Amino acid sequence: MNIFKKIVLSTAIVATFAAVSAPAFAAEEHKDKNAEVKLAATNTAAKIEEAVTIAEKGDKAAFITAVSEARQLQKEFRYEQTERLRQKLNDKLSAAREAATQDNMSEAVIAIKAASVYVKEMREIYDAAHK
Repeated sequence: MNIFKKIVLSTAIVATFAAVSAPAFAAEEHKDKNAEVKLAATNTAAKIEEAVTIAEKGDKAAFITAVSEARQLQKEFRYEQTERLRQKLNDKLSAAREAATQDNMSEAVIAIKAASVYVKEMREIYDAAHK
């Protein structure tokens, strides 16, 4: 009888842990990752558009700051199918910052506009896969 009580108690404990922990962690993590990626894509695109506007005004320091922030934001846009585009985006953002640092704003504008195209393409690929 004592062994029977221990088996029933152990089974009840295991069932309780399984019932409480599995659903609580399984579904929410996937939803949060998608939200983070979408937020990163939106913020990166907004920061790049801000950098284009700043570049057209000619404010070099603000442009470099905006490009640096866009480079940090794009790191959160992790999606396997767009990884190569993300690397190209990072290269364009680096080129834009480097050109602005060397007082070549016309080249910086060209690079930041190319980066804008990459972000839009990445977002289209991501959105098509996550409808």
